[in-house]
Amino acid sequence: MSVVTAEVAAEAAVVEEAERAIERLARVRAEVGRVILGQERVIEETLITILSGGHALLVGVPGLAKTRLAETLGVVLGLAQKRVQFTPDLMPADILGSEVLEEGPNGRQGFRFIPGPVFTQLLMADEINRASPRTQAALLQAMQERKVTVAGHDHPLPQPFHVLATQNPIEQEGTYPLPEAQLDRFLLQVDVAYPSAEAERRMMIATTTDSEAKVSRVLDAAELMRLQALVRKLPVGEKVVDTILALVRAGRPETGAIEKLGDLVAWGPGPRASQALMLAVRVRALFDGRLAPSVDDVLALAGPVLRHRMAVTFAARAEGIVVDEIIARLCRHVA
Repeated sequence: MSVVTAEVAAEAAVVEEAERAIERLARVRAEVGRVILGQERVIEETLITILSGGHALLVGVPGLAKTRLAETLGVVLGLAQKRVQFTPDLMPADILGSEVLEEGPNGRQGFRFIPGPVFTQLLMADEINRASPRTQAALLQAMQERKVTVAGHDHPLPQPFHVLATQNPIEQEGTYPLPEAQLDRFLLQVDVAYPSAEAERRMMIATTTDSEAKVSRVLDAAELMRLQALVRKLPVGEKVVDTILALVRAGRPETGAIEKLGDLVAWGPGPRASQALMLAVRVRALFDGRLAPSVDDVLALAGPVLRHRMAVTFAARAEGIVVDEIIARLCRHVA
């Protein structure tokens, strides 16, 4: 078989696999939507994060089904899941695990590692900003390297491994803002808004009867990892690549791409932002039944990818300017 023929066959195999993936993802989204009502955008952005192989930060006031979303995704995707309620007295060992001294049958003493709740496939970190910086930092290595180090020994985490962390945007008393290094580990920040009146009506009726909807498993861990591998094989056109690069670099005041941006932006997105967009736009295209992303996908995901990777200056805050306004300006610049 010639090299050209082999390449054509490989491309045809990717197309065939992508077409099957489109059908599977439609089933996943429909199954989650049976329980999580009126939050179609939130469901899509969270699934985009997981299919991209990343972690999501869910930001919204209490009572918007963030915890239930994580539980539902665990069932539908066939992932082992655990939940940790973050509090000021939570210690790193409460998440990672610890070593205990025990005596064996022969009378010899030794240390045995007891894994913490981070040893799962889908970790729900509820109200992550209520824990101390020391405990928040305990998740950094796990989120980035998929392993934890305890007493000098590395312990690999199960595969796949994803963190869905929640944060309350209005109640800041007794909280510790996440450091920029940890925020950057989240592929997307998913803002969870109030549902529409019709969706809230359906939700109110559906959750106050004795026949509440249940979800079924659509994927398993192995299938999910195959889909994650497929995402990285999908082609991205040069125009989309150029748009991603222009968008991310324009958000950095020192590049001077947008006049007087330095007066509004304290710091801009790093290279992880462009990497996140390259993955996320592919998944969004699959959700829409397409085999390749477009510039519209980049613009649609600019907010979730950039809003936690940028900060406005004190002068901008004094004028009531928020990050989303800056991102909208960046989108107009590259559109």
